[in-house]
Amino acid sequence: MQALPAAPAPEPRRQLLLGASLASAAIAMLMGGMLAVWALQRTRALDAGNSWLPSDVTIPEVPANVMLIAFLPLCIFAQWAVWGGKHNDRGHALLGLGLTGLVALMIVNAQAFVYHEMGLVVAEGAYAGMFYAVTGTYVALLLAGTLFTVVVAFRQFGGRTDHELLVAHALFWYAMTAAFAALWYVVYVLK
Repeated sequence: MQALPAAPAPEPRRQLLLGASLASAAIAMLMGGMLAVWALQRTRALDAGNSWLPSDVTIPEVPANVMLIAFLPLCIFAQWAVWGGKHNDRGHALLGLGLTGLVALMIVNAQAFVYHEMGLVVAEGAYAGMFYAVTGTYVALLLAGTLFTVVVAFRQFGGRTDHELLVAHALFWYAMTAAFAALWYVVYVLK
């Protein structure tokens, strides 16, 4: 009696890429919605003849611009990790992941510096509440992304080279970069 031939291997389902794509869409919707509420509140304040930005508040522009510029190397490092994973170079993948996490933490630090320098109290009005809501949500997303980077790095360090996970990780950071570019323009430039 002969055995039947083995079934063909199933097509890859790419669950990680799908999940990262859905997370990226969720980030875009969340930040887009929050920035739309920001714009609505700003328009209402200006139409009522009030000033949107309190007169005693100055936004430190240098750290805000540094945060935007820092996303360029962050994306390069995330892509470097993808390159390392594709070429089975675990050292380069880990270095790229480590630098990605480090830059993400530096961006969180820059945002904390902005909070400190502004000295804005949440209860001071609509601007303060919206500023902390929008930027605080983004900081929470940054910390979640940093945790994602740590998990991916531990998997790489443990010897589980998963190219799809590295690509999903890079896709997440690309979405975060686009979301911050919109936040930077609406919150820090248009004020």
